[in-house]
Amino acid sequence: MTAPATAHPRFAEALSRLGLGDVEIRAFPEATRTAAQAAEAIGCKLNGIVKSLVFEADKEPVLVLMDGASRVDTERVAAELGAQRVRRASADVVRAATGYAIGGVPPFGHLTPLRTLADRGLLGQDVVWGAAGTPHTVFPLAPATLIAHAGARLVDVAERVR
Repeated sequence: MTAPATAHPRFAEALSRLGLGDVEIRAFPEATRTAAQAAEAIGCKLNGIVKSLVFEADKEPVLVLMDGASRVDTERVAAELGAQRVRRASADVVRAATGYAIGGVPPFGHLTPLRTLADRGLLGQDVVWGAAGTPHTVFPLAPATLIAHAGARLVDVAERVR
């Protein structure tokens, strides 16, 4: 069940600035911090969630957009970025770079511009749901639209199934 919802103010401003002010925002009383929590609350499959994950590539924060059912292969990210080392960013780095806490990071509307990669697997969905700036709010968007507004480069960075 959803409640009347508002996105984080910075994210709501980004939606408006991008001409997406009419995008539906859903709020849930339980957290939607993880892809599994969000999928359960929304009632969609795990790959219908878009995760906005911050990594550090040679100490530079970068954003990777990945479907909720997949994991990021940091070696593939490093190859895409020409980086020596890629690792998951700390909570402090995530907040400093994006202005949001882990579990609520949206795919755009950050404090600072981030190099952004979007895994090609996102395009397998008609709609994906992303965080709307808080651990309790989400929004739907067509993957191609989301990727375009995030300024992301489309790549293959999901772990390969072995």
